[in-house]
Amino acid sequence: MATERSLAVHTFRLDREFVELHVLLKLLALAPSGGAAKAMIAAGLVSVDGAIETRKGRKLRENQVVRMGNEEVHVVAAQLE
Repeated sequence: MATERSLAVHTFRLDREFVELHVLLKLLALAPSGGAAKAMIAAGLVSVDGAIETRKGRKLRENQVVRMGNEEVHVVAAQLE
């Protein structure tokens, strides 16, 4: 029986209206560079809200979930101070 790798869950707090998908992957170091992030997206390795996403410039807003392999990112609104 194969063992599942555990899911690593991250939270990304928006400091603006949206963040582009490839930028999010680079900022969280889920991709080593912006070019690598774009290639992973183009290869169909990333999903947004459960659907494969191939648009590198996809705008992510609060309450969306990005998944790539065993990494999951929850996009949340910035905390108001």
